[in-house]
Amino acid sequence: MRIHGGPDAGGVALHDFSTNSNACGPCPIALAAVQSADATRYPDPQYIALKAALAAHHSVEPWRVVLAGSASEFIFRISAWVRQGGGSRVHLPQHAYGDYAHAAQAWGLLPCADADAADLVWACDPASPTGQSHTGWPQVLERCTVVLDGAYAPLRLSGAPALSPQQRDAVWQLFSPNKALGLTGVRAAYAVAPVHAQTSAADLDALAPSWVLGAHGVAMLQSWALPATQGWVTQSLDTLRQWKAYQTSALEEAGWTVMPSDANFFCARPPEGRDVPTLLATLRAHGIKLRDTTSFGLPGWVRLGVLPPVAVDALIANLHFGD
Repeated sequence: MRIHGGPDAGGVALHDFSTNSNACGPCPIALAAVQSADATRYPDPQYIALKAALAAHHSVEPWRVVLAGSASEFIFRISAWVRQGGGSRVHLPQHAYGDYAHAAQAWGLLPCADADAADLVWACDPASPTGQSHTGWPQVLERCTVVLDGAYAPLRLSGAPALSPQQRDAVWQLFSPNKALGLTGVRAAYAVAPVHAQTSAADLDALAPSWVLGAHGVAMLQSWALPATQGWVTQSLDTLRQWKAYQTSALEEAGWTVMPSDANFFCARPPEGRDVPTLLATLRAHGIKLRDTTSFGLPGWVRLGVLPPVAVDALIANLHFGD
């Protein structure tokens, strides 16, 4: 069973803490670009202009940009590519996004506890659900296929990246800007290939279907590469830091244990004696949704995205339900 945050069978929650989307969004620049996208025509099937814009944004050659329908689509595609190339073992973080394991299972990659013995290594920095720096890297990054999921890198509120720029050039870097832009309903992502992987980048491009991105995904990613959009994201971080401090303090005052985090989300544990599934179901009935982290391998905790104080006040006011 695939478990995700966001809307569910009950629709959109009034106060949705269950996703890691930038609560300052949507970014007005990106939203305007998506709304004005020409959906009456196919995009350029080679995406020449888009790849050039993203390459310039990252100061890399265009061949290093591999477009994807979403981060999840790329996760499944590169898992298939590793398996077709003879790989058989995958190293997963201790607590991680479920699609890494789902893709591995779909393509017959067996979990491997030792990163240095794996053919495919997954990392997320900052990691979900904890928001902390990734640990457990292979000793030699170039020895196997290492994918660094940078979904939350633009939303880092403290700390420093786990890898240096030179080290990141040795791994696949996966980006899904819809989270930082507050536009998670627009599915579009891309990866930056390692400096030594031109043939591999071409292979992964060949595995993608035609028009892997529609007009709206193209518009969002083109906007992402604009300095004005990057400036908006940077400015939003100050607001998120203030909201996060308010949110963590409010939960701690309510008796919750808050796990340290560098991102715009964090894990927290309710006071002893509170059953998490019951608490979350009760809150959901009152228009508040939190993310149970059991599916991440962290039972007894929940993950909360940072939201404005009005949402936090509503959460705190409703915590007594189900006592």
